[in-house]
Amino acid sequence: MTKRRVLFLCNANSARSLMGEALLRHLADDRFEAFSAGSEPDEPHALTLEALRKHGLPTEGLRSKSLDEFESETFDFVIVLCDKSQQACRDWQGEAGEVLSWDIRDPRLIGKSDAYEQALLEIRRRLQLWLPLHTSD
Repeated sequence: MTKRRVLFLCNANSARSLMGEALLRHLADDRFEAFSAGSEPDEPHALTLEALRKHGLPTEGLRSKSLDEFESETFDFVIVLCDKSQQACRDWQGEAGEVLSWDIRDPRLIGKSDAYEQALLEIRRRLQLWLPLHTSD
């Protein structure tokens, strides 16, 4: 069985898209290859890594990457995790079977201490709804 390729996108690739990559690897690594990138990559945020570890998700190998690293690659799914106001990360120009937009607020811009954990839980919830639809094809 060939694994389906999924790319998670957000602006900095320091929180939401890294969370998506780590979650999909954890939830369905046997069926999907997960990647992440950002339109303006930064370093993984410490609170992102903390939230992932708190929920038992491995963080080894997670790093922020630019969209440019993936411009010549093809993905079955591209999942954009920016909210509607952040157009830059929504401008995927590469090859994808399907592009999905999940409006997840950037936890870096929310002034609450649990913003990163809430973003992680929201992405997990959406993946748990999405995965059953794409694992029996």
